[in-house]
Amino acid sequence: MAGNKKNWALILGASSGFGGATSIELAKTGFNIFGVHLDRAATMPQVNEIIGKVKANGANAVFMNINAADEKAREKALDEMKGLLSQDKGSSIKVVMHSLAFGSLGPYFGKAAEDSLNQKKIEMTLDVMANSLVYWTQGVFFRGMLGKGARIFAMTSSGGHTVLPNYGAVSAAKAAIESHIRQIAMELGHLGVTANSIMAGVTDTPALRKIPNSIPMLEIAKRKNPAGRQTTPEDVAKAVALLCDERANFISGNLIGVDGGEDIVSYIGQNSPRDLGKEVI
Repeated sequence: MAGNKKNWALILGASSGFGGATSIELAKTGFNIFGVHLDRAATMPQVNEIIGKVKANGANAVFMNINAADEKAREKALDEMKGLLSQDKGSSIKVVMHSLAFGSLGPYFGKAAEDSLNQKKIEMTLDVMANSLVYWTQGVFFRGMLGKGARIFAMTSSGGHTVLPNYGAVSAAKAAIESHIRQIAMELGHLGVTANSIMAGVTDTPALRKIPNSIPMLEIAKRKNPAGRQTTPEDVAKAVALLCDERANFISGNLIGVDGGEDIVSYIGQNSPRDLGKEVI
C-alpha cells in the first residue's frame, strides 16, 4: 500500500499526540495526509510543525481546523476532500484513523448533582470520542473515497476495560469505539477493508495531561512496563504504519496493544518487572 502518492490517510486528531506522530510516519511511507484538528492560535505552531514534517517527506498535507463532531463542518470537509481527490484520477483514502481526544472528566455521583457528569456531557463525550468514527467513515464510504483494502484504526486505551476516578464517560467512549470497530470490520470486510482498535500504553500526550493525577499515572506505567519505559506516540505511529502493509490484510476486528506489555502487568508494588525478573533468576 505504501509508496503510492495517490494514497491518502485521513487522520482525525492530527495536530498532536498519536494523530500527529502517525501523520508524519505515514508520510514517510508514501501517504498524503488529510488532517482534521481543532486548535486555537496558541497551539497552531505545533500544527504547522507537523505539516512541515509531512511535506518534508514529499507528501501533500491538507489540514482542516474544524470541530470534527460538528455535522455541517464534517460534511463540508468531506466534500472538499472529494473535490481534491477528483482532480487526480485513481486517488483514494486508504487509511482512516480516529484519534480524537476531547471529553468530559468527572464523577457520575459527585457531592451534588451540579458536581456530576450530566446527560449533555456524557453524550458529547461519546459523540466525539466514539460515534464520530462511524460518521466520518460513512462520509468517506458513501462519497466513493474509501479505497479498496483500506485500513481503519481507532485509538483506545486500557480505560475501555478498566475504571479510573472521573474517567467514566471517557471509559464508556473507549468501550463504544472498540464496538464500532468490530462492526465496521464485519460490514466492510467483503471489500478488503480492515478495522482495528489500537490500545496504547499510558502515553505522555496533551490529552493525558488533562486527566487528574496524570503524572503519577506516567510514573506507575513506566515501572509496570516490561520495557522499562513509557509508550510514545511514535511507537503507535510505527505500529499503524506496519499494519498498513499489504501483508497485514487479514488482521481485522481486533484490539491490538501497543504498550510493550504494560497492560498485562497488574501490580508490581515499588519494583519494576525487570527487577522482579532478576529476583526470580
